[in-house]
Amino acid sequence: MDFCSDFVNISCLGTIRSPASYSVMIIVMLGAIILTTIGNLMVIISVSHFKQLHSPTNFLILSLAVTDFLLGLVIMPYSMVRSLTSCWYFGDLFCKLHGCIDMALSTSSIFHLFFISVDRYYAVCQPLHYYKCITNNVIQVFLFISWSVSCLYSFGLVFSNIHTEGIQHYIASFTCTGSCSLAFNKIWGAISALISFFIPGTLMIGIYIHIFSVANKQAKHMHNHHNIQPDRPSIQIKVSVRAESKAAKTLSIVMGVFLFCWLPFFILTIVDPYINFSTSEHVYSTVLWLGYFNSALNPIIYALFYPWFQKTFQFIITGNIFKAGSSFSQVLSNS
Repeated sequence: MDFCSDFVNISCLGTIRSPASYSVMIIVMLGAIILTTIGNLMVIISVSHFKQLHSPTNFLILSLAVTDFLLGLVIMPYSMVRSLTSCWYFGDLFCKLHGCIDMALSTSSIFHLFFISVDRYYAVCQPLHYYKCITNNVIQVFLFISWSVSCLYSFGLVFSNIHTEGIQHYIASFTCTGSCSLAFNKIWGAISALISFFIPGTLMIGIYIHIFSVANKQAKHMHNHHNIQPDRPSIQIKVSVRAESKAAKTLSIVMGVFLFCWLPFFILTIVDPYINFSTSEHVYSTVLWLGYFNSALNPIIYALFYPWFQKTFQFIITGNIFKAGSSFSQVLSNS
């Protein structure tokens, strides 16, 4: 047996893995951390540096990339050590802080995605009112809500210990020196899943279904009037509609990946209290890292579907971003 601490009587048992298993796990986890930090840093630099990318939607994407970057930089390395060894070596206080920040960033991510869906709704469904309704001040309110509500909720919940009421005996039965996990009672497990995932996720699905319905109607309308001689303004409207619809499809993929990655974790959060917290550590670690992988996948989605990200990536890699006037470079295509 391998104990997390050799000098404590109630030390947790560590996990002894085969060299092959250990190597695979560390390669996968390190790869996720590197992709998450570097990929989202590229998005942050791109949107921050290039003036042409300073739009309401991209400011939301920028803030979302910051949450993913912080997750990769502050949370995932410590979670990797815990997953590899089944031990927590960083103290009880940082265990709580780690759990709070983890929950806050995950909640903030889906709040960002919800407000991005609202932004896309106005861009596609209410294009004439978009610039009146979605202003920089409105975006600032969206960002304030996304960050402040998620942080206040996460830190308030964990440090008040309200989520452990009625399950202290269960926690005491599996608590040992070297462990770090957040256990939720039945009520707060469901509330947390609803607030952080299911309610905003359901609203996003409804919004995107409506967006695609409107986009299809617009496409049919333009197709039915293809014999009419178009004037220049109508051509610009068609191009704008196509661009906004394409952006909505890309962002819906981002949303879909988020829902797919985090759904198992939040289902487990609800179910675990009803099965007396009998979920194995390996299952918990697997669904947690599936959620973490979402933060690594977002920049890959941007690279595949956003030509502007491909261009800015080349600027950064080649060092052209350091040239005078590079921030005014044309990185958006008109197609």
